[in-house]
Amino acid sequence: MYKEVDLLVKPQYVYDYENGYPLIENSSISNFDKMPKEGTVINLFEKNKKFIAKGYHGIQNKGQGWVLSYKRNEKINKDFFASKIQASIEYRADFYKGKDTNAFRVLNGEGDGVGGLTIDYFDGYYLLTWYSLGIYEFRNEIIEALKDSVEYKGLYQKRRFDAKGQYLDSNNDFLCGEEAPTPIIVKENGAHFAVHLDDGPMVGVFLDQREVRKTIRDTYAKGKTVLNTFSYTGAFSVFSALGGSKKTTSVDLAKRSLPKTQEQFSVNNINLDVQEIIVADIFDYFKTAIKTKKSFDMVVLDPPSFARSKKRTFSAAKDYTSLLEDAIKVTNKNGIIVASTNCSKFGIMMFRDFISKAFKNSNQKYKLEKTFFLPKDFRVKDEYQENSYLKVVFIRVM
Repeated sequence: MYKEVDLLVKPQYVYDYENGYPLIENSSISNFDKMPKEGTVINLFEKNKKFIAKGYHGIQNKGQGWVLSYKRNEKINKDFFASKIQASIEYRADFYKGKDTNAFRVLNGEGDGVGGLTIDYFDGYYLLTWYSLGIYEFRNEIIEALKDSVEYKGLYQKRRFDAKGQYLDSNNDFLCGEEAPTPIIVKENGAHFAVHLDDGPMVGVFLDQREVRKTIRDTYAKGKTVLNTFSYTGAFSVFSALGGSKKTTSVDLAKRSLPKTQEQFSVNNINLDVQEIIVADIFDYFKTAIKTKKSFDMVVLDPPSFARSKKRTFSAAKDYTSLLEDAIKVTNKNGIIVASTNCSKFGIMMFRDFISKAFKNSNQKYKLEKTFFLPKDFRVKDEYQENSYLKVVFIRVM
C-alpha cells in the first residue's frame, strides 16, 4: 500500500485538471512545499475539499508527476496498471496482427494513462522505459501487470533518469524470460532493423518515424542521391536504398554511427560499396559541400532538439532556420528536403514559419508536399497535445 498525500490545486488550474490535463506542475499546487517523496500517490483537491484527481509524484523535466485516475477510491496497484496495459494493447490490435511490421509502441505514457512510462514491442520482446524515479517506484506492480497481460519472449528495461535527469546506466537491462539475441532483427514495413535491447539508452531505431521512412522508400527515393544528416544508425538511408536510390550519404558526429549504419545496411543485404558513411559534424560537412558545390536530390534533416559538441551548441527552437538554409544550398532544383523535428517547444505552425523564413532568406521558392505527425501507436492525449512532439514536412525546392 502506497502512502497517499492530499494537495490543493490553485483555483486558476482547477478547470484544466477537471477536464483531463494530466501533468502535475509546481505552479498549479498551492501547498507545493508539502510535495512528498517520489512514488507517493497524490490526491488533488479544490480549496473546498472537492476531489479532482489522483496521481503520483515523479520528477521529470516536464513537471512533478502525472494524473492517473479520476476516481477517489481507486487503488494504484497491479490491477490498475493491468487495466491500462490491456486497454493500450486493445487499441493497437492491428499492429499485433501485422505481418510486415513487428516493432511498435505498446504504451505511450500519459497518452495511455500512465505518464512517465513507455513500453515498446520488438518481435515478442517488451522494453519498458522509466522516465522518473516516481514511476519506477511502481515497477514491481507494472512488471507483474505486463506479465499477466501478454505472452512474451523476454522483458527489458531502460531507466532514463538519475539525479540530473539523465540515463541511469546499467550493466544489464534484462528483466526476465529469455534473453534476446544481440542484435535482434525486427521488421518494419518489410525492411529489417538490428535492435540492441541491452546496449545503453537507445536501441538503434526510432519507431515514431515509421511512416516517414516508408514514404521515402515508396515515393521519393528511386534514382535519387540522398543526404541523411544526423543519421544515427542510418534508418532513412536504409529505406532510401531499398527504394532504389542512386546513392546515400549518411553523416553523423558519433563515431559509433559508422559501424551501426553498416550493420543496418548489412541486415537488409544492401551493397555498402555504393553507400557513403561519414563521421563528421554536419555543419562542417555543409560548409565543405557548399564550397565544393556538392548537391543532392534529397536531404533529410532530423536533428535532436538540443545538442552540444566541442565546437557549437544546437537548439532546434533557435537554430532550425539556419540549418534549413544550409540544406537548401545543397539541394538540387526540384529536389526534396525532409524537414523533421522532435522538439516539443513549438508546434507545426511555428515550424512552417521556420521553413518559410529559411526559403525567403535563401531567395528560393518551395512547395509543401506531405506532413507527418506521430503515428497511431504513439498515442497522444487530447488534453495534452504538448506531447505531440513529432513534425515532419516534405518540401519541394522549386
